[in-house]
Amino acid sequence: MNMNLQLLNEVTAFIWAEADMLDHSEYREWLNLWNEKGVYIIPIDPNLTDYENNLNYAYDDNHMRTLRVERLENGEAISTAPKANTVRSVSRVRVIQDQDNEIVLRCAQNLREFRKENLKHYTADITYHLVRDSNTGFKINRKIINLVNSTDTLAGISYIL
Repeated sequence: MNMNLQLLNEVTAFIWAEADMLDHSEYREWLNLWNEKGVYIIPIDPNLTDYENNLNYAYDDNHMRTLRVERLENGEAISTAPKANTVRSVSRVRVIQDQDNEIVLRCAQNLREFRKENLKHYTADITYHLVRDSNTGFKINRKIINLVNSTDTLAGISYIL
């Protein structure tokens, strides 16, 4: 297997920075990581790939991502109060494709949430579609979060995975 270690290091640093932004509620900075036409997806059925024509927990374009951030910042939604404390661990980063200015990578994420005196754990297999950006290095064009327990009953998630 031929591996571009420089590219692997660059995309890993980018997604680690994204996880840190989310854990520290830097939502406006997080929005700037996205390509304007990018889509944030949390599918219910992990076997489906036609996200546009199936039900998802989230299928957020730029407008919906912005609304989600506004709800998190102003506490209007009951599911955002009290604010959840989260810590994400991102590992097992693998570049799947690098062509035509798009990098597709897959990684594992373990997320711990502490809210209302409860500690919850969410594990996901995440696929990123990144495009190169001359100013920031990369922009997220698509982020697909496949929760390992997505077909189980999920409690209200009050933050961005």
